[in-house]
Amino acid sequence: MTAGGILLEVAAQAGYHGIMTRSSGPQIRGGEAAAMLRISTFPVESHADVFDILVGVDWLNAERFRAEIPLGPDSLVVGDLDGRPPAEYLATGARLLALPLSRLAREREGGRENMVALGAISALAALPRGLFEGVLNALLGRKGSEAVVSGMACIEAGAQCVAGESGTFALAPPAPTRGAIWNISGNEAAGLGAIRGGVRFVAAYPITPATELLEWMAPALEQVGGVLVQAEDELASVNQLIGASFGGTPSLTATSGPGLALMTESIGLAVASETPVVVVDVMRGGPSTGIPTKSEQGDLNIALYGLHGDAPHLVLAPLSVADCLFTTQWAVHLAEKLQTAAIVLSDQSLGQTRALIERPAEVAFVSGRSIQRTPVAGYQRYALGGDGVSPMALPGTPGCQYTADGLEHAPSGTPSSRAEDHRRQLDKRRDKLTGHDYGDHWALIEGDGDVVVLTWGSSLAPVREARRSLAGRGIDVRIVAPRLLMPVQPARMREALSGASRVLVVEQSHGAQFLHYLQAFYPRERGYESLAQPGPLPIRPEQVVERFNPRGSR
Repeated sequence: MTAGGILLEVAAQAGYHGIMTRSSGPQIRGGEAAAMLRISTFPVESHADVFDILVGVDWLNAERFRAEIPLGPDSLVVGDLDGRPPAEYLATGARLLALPLSRLAREREGGRENMVALGAISALAALPRGLFEGVLNALLGRKGSEAVVSGMACIEAGAQCVAGESGTFALAPPAPTRGAIWNISGNEAAGLGAIRGGVRFVAAYPITPATELLEWMAPALEQVGGVLVQAEDELASVNQLIGASFGGTPSLTATSGPGLALMTESIGLAVASETPVVVVDVMRGGPSTGIPTKSEQGDLNIALYGLHGDAPHLVLAPLSVADCLFTTQWAVHLAEKLQTAAIVLSDQSLGQTRALIERPAEVAFVSGRSIQRTPVAGYQRYALGGDGVSPMALPGTPGCQYTADGLEHAPSGTPSSRAEDHRRQLDKRRDKLTGHDYGDHWALIEGDGDVVVLTWGSSLAPVREARRSLAGRGIDVRIVAPRLLMPVQPARMREALSGASRVLVVEQSHGAQFLHYLQAFYPRERGYESLAQPGPLPIRPEQVVERFNPRGSR
C-alpha cells in the first residue's frame, strides 16, 4: 500500500490521471494485501480488463487475488529471484521477470523490497524518477531523513536492475490539465462534501470500510468549529445525531451494512420527528459480517425499505470518487431543507479508492433548514399545508416548545392516536419529499443511443469504460445512472429511457436488487436485461461490452 500510494502521487505530480484500488483479507491486522493502480493520460474511474504489470513483493497467499488481478499474454510478472509466483498467474501466458529484490534491499541500510520494486516499476513505465524524492519526503519524512535516503537508494537500484527492460510499458506524455490535480479517496471526498454542506457534528463507531471517512473528518471538523465523537456503538451514534440536529446542528454518521441495520429504528425516529440526519453507508460484502474489506452493492434494499412503517426518506448514491463530494453535500442540503433522514450509499470500491481528479467545482446550495426563530402564538411544529416543510423551533425559543418523539402526533406535536392525525402526518412526510424539485442532479445521463445501460453507484465506472470501447466499434450506448434513488422520479426516468430499444441493468448484487427496484417503480413494456454480479469481484468493462458486441463479432 505504501509503494502504491507513492507511485500514484508521483503520477499525479507528473501530470497523469489515475486510480488506486486496494484489496486485502479480512484480518484485523496484517495478512495479504494488493494495491492495484491504473495510470493514464486521460481521466479514468475503472481498471481495464487486464493488468500490464504484476509485482510480487511477497507471494504468500497471492493466489487469493488471482480473480481480482486478470493478466494476459502481454502482461509482465515481476518477482524476487528467490520466490515463485503462483502458477495461476503464469498460466495466463504472462512473462516472468525475476529480479534480486531481497538482495538489493539487504545491501542498502534500511532497505526494503517494496522500494526496490517501486524503482523497477518507475523504469518500466518511464516515470520521472526525479519526482520520487519529494514524494518520499512528504510521505516518509516523519520517519527521518534516513528513511528517505534509503528509499531513494532502493528505487535507483530497482531501476538499474531493469535497465534492459526500461520503457517496456512507457506512458505517453501527459496532456495539459485545466487546473490542480487532487489525490483523494471517496471517503475523504464524502467527508469534504459533508463539511461543505454544513455538517458540524459527527458521531460514529468505527467500521470497515467507513473508518477512513471518520479519521479524515475528525481533524477537519476542528478547523471549522465542529466536533466528532466516537460513540460506544452504532445505536448511540445515530441517537446522538438526532439530539444534535434537534438542537440545530447539521449532523452525520458513517457506517457500513451491519451498522446501518442497527440504526434503522432510530432513523425512523428522525423521519417521524422530522429531524434532519445523514447516514453514509460505505457498503461491503454481506450478509452479517460478510466480507468487510471488499465491495458489494447489497445494502440497496435495506436503505430503501428497511425502516418499519411508512417512513419516507431520502436515499442517494454517489457515482464516482469525485461525486462522493457532491452527492454527500447534496444529501446534507436535502436532509436539512426537507427535514428528514438521508442515507448515502457509497461502497468500499468508491470509499477506499484513491483517484487523481481535477479539482471539483465548489457548489453552494442556497436554502437550508427552515427555523422558527421568534415567538409565535399557537406554534405548531408539524403544521399542515404549503410544501409540507414546517418551521422547526430550536430548544429554548420562547413560546415554541413542542414534543418531538417517535409517537404519532397532532400538528402541535402532542402525541395522538387519531386516525385522521396519522393519515395527515403520513401525507405530510411523504408529500414534502415527492413534491420537491430535485432538478437535473437526480441522475447522470450520457449519450443518446437507443441502447441504454442503466446502472448506479460504483458500477458506473466500468460501464463508462465499456461505453468508450463500444463507441470505437461503432456502437452508441446511452448511460443512465440515478444519483437519487428515493423518492423515485418516474417522469424523469421515462424521459431518460425514451426511445430505448434495449436496457441493460448493471449492478454488483447477487439478488439483482437494483433490477427489482426498477421493475417495481419504473416498469417497462419491453422489460430489462440484467447483468448482476455479487462482490467481491468488480464488474469488468469487457463484461458489458460483450452484452452488446459478443466476442469475435464486428
